[in-house]
Amino acid sequence: MAASKRFICIHGHFYQPPRENPWLETVEIQDSAAPYHDWNERICAECYATNGAARIVNIHNKITRIINNYSRMSFNVGPTLLSWLKENAPRTYRMILDGERRSRQRFRGHSSAMAQVYNHIILPLASRRDRITQIRWGIADYTYHYGAQPEGMWLAETAADNASLELLAQLGIRFTVLAPSQCKHIRPLKDGASWTDTPDATVDTTRPYLVRFASGHSIAVFFYNGPASRAIAFEGLLNSGENFAARLKGEFKESAHPQLVHVATDGESYGHHHKHGEMALAYTLRLLEEDKTVRLTNYACFLDQFPPEYECEIVEDTSWSCSHGIERWRSDCGCNGGKPGFHQAWRAPLRQALDELRDALVPLTEQEGASLFHDVWAARDSYIQVILDRSQESVDHFLLEHQRQKLSAGDRVRALELMELQRHAQLMYTSCGWFFDDISGIETVQIIAYAARVLQLAQDLFGNRASSLEPAFLARMAEARSNVPAAGDGAQIYKECVRSKELKLEQVAAHYAISSIFSSFTEETELFCFRVRRISFEICTSGRGRLALGRAHIASAITGLQQSFSFAVLHFGDQNITAAVRAYEATDAQGFEDFVAQATTYVQAANFPEVIRLLDRYFGRVDYSLTSLFTDEQRRIVQLILNSTLWDIENSLTTIYQDHASLLHYLAQAGLPKPPALTLAAGFAVNAGLRRALETDPVDQAQLRSFLSLARADQVPLETAHLSYIADQRMKRAMVELQMSAGSLEMLEHALILARTLIELPFELNLWQAQNIWHEIFRTAHYALTSLAEEDRVHWERDFNDLGCCLSIDCDAIRDVDYTLEASLDLHSL
Repeated sequence: MAASKRFICIHGHFYQPPRENPWLETVEIQDSAAPYHDWNERICAECYATNGAARIVNIHNKITRIINNYSRMSFNVGPTLLSWLKENAPRTYRMILDGERRSRQRFRGHSSAMAQVYNHIILPLASRRDRITQIRWGIADYTYHYGAQPEGMWLAETAADNASLELLAQLGIRFTVLAPSQCKHIRPLKDGASWTDTPDATVDTTRPYLVRFASGHSIAVFFYNGPASRAIAFEGLLNSGENFAARLKGEFKESAHPQLVHVATDGESYGHHHKHGEMALAYTLRLLEEDKTVRLTNYACFLDQFPPEYECEIVEDTSWSCSHGIERWRSDCGCNGGKPGFHQAWRAPLRQALDELRDALVPLTEQEGASLFHDVWAARDSYIQVILDRSQESVDHFLLEHQRQKLSAGDRVRALELMELQRHAQLMYTSCGWFFDDISGIETVQIIAYAARVLQLAQDLFGNRASSLEPAFLARMAEARSNVPAAGDGAQIYKECVRSKELKLEQVAAHYAISSIFSSFTEETELFCFRVRRISFEICTSGRGRLALGRAHIASAITGLQQSFSFAVLHFGDQNITAAVRAYEATDAQGFEDFVAQATTYVQAANFPEVIRLLDRYFGRVDYSLTSLFTDEQRRIVQLILNSTLWDIENSLTTIYQDHASLLHYLAQAGLPKPPALTLAAGFAVNAGLRRALETDPVDQAQLRSFLSLARADQVPLETAHLSYIADQRMKRAMVELQMSAGSLEMLEHALILARTLIELPFELNLWQAQNIWHEIFRTAHYALTSLAEEDRVHWERDFNDLGCCLSIDCDAIRDVDYTLEASLDLHSL
């Protein structure tokens, strides 16, 4: 068959569940993702970023090309993940946008990016109203980021039924992608044709199909190639780019009709699940692009050229990740994360608890919304514009469009709280909450936390009308038994793991107050999703004791809820902190000033018992401490407190090691057992020494080599993950400084010396970001270097070439790439 009729498309579903703390709107530290801050950050580094600048290497493992995979593959990025990337990984976000833009140029104006239902809920299990909101939010999110309407939409877990597909069609979506097992039967579109059943995923996946509805609407469906997709995800096909390309080409049939061989997997297969999977993908795409017998395409482009000639009907309530349909998200069907002996009977009561909560909120929402909005559900559908842009202008525009009448300041807060209640009522249905083994898992606790935020907002908005919501929710959650005895059930998890996260403005004020002991805040500052304005602040000290006194105005950046507070924090050093907070009104001014004056007098007299009694009398209670801080700030402050202690321990262990180093050398050389105490001291001292050497500016080469020599001689295991992370960050900073220096030979020499030092390290380094910056400088240096004298230019080119070699770049091959034709990586994407 001619290449004009043989097409290949590789789809990646890039998605992470929303992980934000519902009260802080930020992802808090997750220790299991170390050395990264959280799993979003880790997977971004391993997958999302690397696919925007994927390497093709030669037989010597030197980089010959850097390619943006997003420009050649089909993909969707979950809306909540894409917003996280925009805020927290802007370089990666720009690479995705650049890849999408280039895909339009490559594929006849059709984007390779698909939209996705907003927060990955299982549409067939959702109410009709929620389905519409999820689709509309997904479309609006796509338009916001990519600047155009989507042609296709990815369904969470490809979970589908006819009602959901019809809604997609009604809302302007042209196509979706499903698993081959979801096809029931097919027939030619010509009149009078009979149906042919397609049991056991036997549908011909090389052509698109049309699903038609009685309403007159229709949608195209692509059924991906199941065996090839499984080989990518689970069978090691990504171990070889040649095998990957050959497998795809081998899937064509002996047929005259235009064929599309296409696969679909989690995008995380390319780099996270399979290390260097993005490189295999880049090489595969390059091989296919150079092959004259096939053409790369995306779904929308193929559909435009070759509309469906067949129609199909789907098997209702099916998905790609549950052999029982969609039972994985509502029953103990046997599909799970693979933990032996664990049941998933908890899924049904969890689903029921959320459904009952959702349904109970409908009349309350409509009653409250009737006084605030023209149509509360139309307002909810439009609220995505505020979610995407929290600026004052965006909020004003939303309220102006949907408010029933001009809202007072209080009603404005209530309107936004009502919308936030509904947003969290969507987030609590994120599919990952049911996907794995136990209700105590991190993903399930996350959706329970969203439900807790819903209940809190309901209580604030509806008062006594909502009094029965939480008891009913907990009663149902008590039926969701955990496999982990200590976790108990869903109600216990709610009380022990989620309630402790709940906060109001007072807790934010307490956090600000305690943090002010260790941080210098400006007059106005942002704490997560809160804005803080300092009204007054002073610290008085006596010996090790310090007393901070002040007033602050706290406002939610989400709902506009605001209040002023007075506070006092007493610190006796280390972790010994007590704090008190209470609401502050203008009428309290004189009383607070008298309190400050009296407290200051007691501190100056070192009469701290009296200070504590005064705090009790003025605030009524003193019940905040270091544990009251939000997780990330608590970690930061504890680290500050620990630093001096750790320094003492480090010095002591280093001294022990140095005093007995010769004995340890002898034992290592003689092959004799080493005492555990000495082994501990050696490991601590050597790794601490390497960390200090790497963190010194400039890197202490002599010390680095000395400790590496000791590690080899004494057989000391190195903390490779931590040391590699430090080295990677040092090299990145050096390259950023070089890039900003506009051709400084001094900065180039600094980067080159560092690179030569780091390649001596006896473990693998991830110099991905440094390599990207080198590549960017390479592509633009001829502009920046025009001001250099000829001799200096020659010097620059020689050292810059050496730097590239140290960073594992084949500089000659990179120079040979014709970037006019390549168009694989935009300057601003790196």
